[in-house]
Amino acid sequence: MPGISAAGTLARYFSVRFLVAMVAVFALCCLLIFFVDFIEMLRRAGNYDGDISPAMLIGITLLRVPSFSELTLPFAVLIGTIIVFVMFSRSSELVVVRAAGISVWQFTIPAIVVAFTLGVTFVLLYNPLAAMARAQAEEMYTAAFGKDESVLSSSKGGAWLREDGIDGPSVLQATHVLNQGLELRGVTVFQYDKDNNLTERVAAERAMLKNGRWELENATVTPVGAESQHHDQYLLSTYLSPTQVRDSLGTVFSISFWDLPNFIEIAEKAGLPATQYRVQYHLLLSRPFLLVTMVLVAATCSLRAFRQGNAQMQAVVGLVAGFGFFLFSEVSRNFALAGLTSAIAAAWVPVIIAASLAVTVLLYKEDG
Repeated sequence: MPGISAAGTLARYFSVRFLVAMVAVFALCCLLIFFVDFIEMLRRAGNYDGDISPAMLIGITLLRVPSFSELTLPFAVLIGTIIVFVMFSRSSELVVVRAAGISVWQFTIPAIVVAFTLGVTFVLLYNPLAAMARAQAEEMYTAAFGKDESVLSSSKGGAWLREDGIDGPSVLQATHVLNQGLELRGVTVFQYDKDNNLTERVAAERAMLKNGRWELENATVTPVGAESQHHDQYLLSTYLSPTQVRDSLGTVFSISFWDLPNFIEIAEKAGLPATQYRVQYHLLLSRPFLLVTMVLVAATCSLRAFRQGNAQMQAVVGLVAGFGFFLFSEVSRNFALAGLTSAIAAAWVPVIIAASLAVTVLLYKEDG
């Protein structure tokens, strides 16, 4: 019983040290992200003709930080774990626990448990809050900079596009979306004037996005209070560019983990590409295991530092390995977005490969 109690106390001690280090590094990353993004906001405000208060810029930046900071969580875990292991090595705490017969797995498991718990917490709780904040930030950005709010959303009835043009705002509804949003089929347009009064309703078989306009084919135009008229081709002004339309579903960072399955289903029913949402969903599902992999990568370097010395150099090696793994993950993710591989493979294969290599190295160093 005393041995079990001592082991539990040691595990709690290690867990607290790992948690504090990981959270501290993550908080530092958030602070750096805030300053970098705030400088970018100041630059945009300087190029904008309108008057935007500093409080508005600070508010937008603060709301954007959580979504950006999610990308730094794996590095926070990696760096935090390396810092703790190096501190344990320098203070000879690792020497003591190894002399007591405690293996590398026993003092690595607390870090693994903490990392996995952080991953689950961030996916289930932090991500939804970050998505809400990002969506609010996009609304505030639109209000502050006067940009066109062009959001293509989907429902069981098809796809909807809110936009603005020289003739005033309009709402487009399409039963099918082709060519990444550049071509719409089964189109219905509600055109408003600059005072937001409905002026006409347009029904067309197809709409093609050109430079500054939608070209509607076989259109039936029904002005308010007048009879319908048929046009072989009808032009509708727009400020949208092809890039904006392709990205008009919004960034995946503004969609909560809990809402992603519904977005995937809706996008597929509306004929919209759902690849980016599917990739994001599996990336979030794999995040707890990704954080565990970062702990294992850090442990491989820290164990070698403990036995051979030169802890600082081994810490650098761990950081390089972590960044290499990040680049591998990014390449895999872009392969999936390009349709060259599946979303499941893009999210899980890098984690499985890196974790297998790290475990192999640890087994070789510890038991080999």
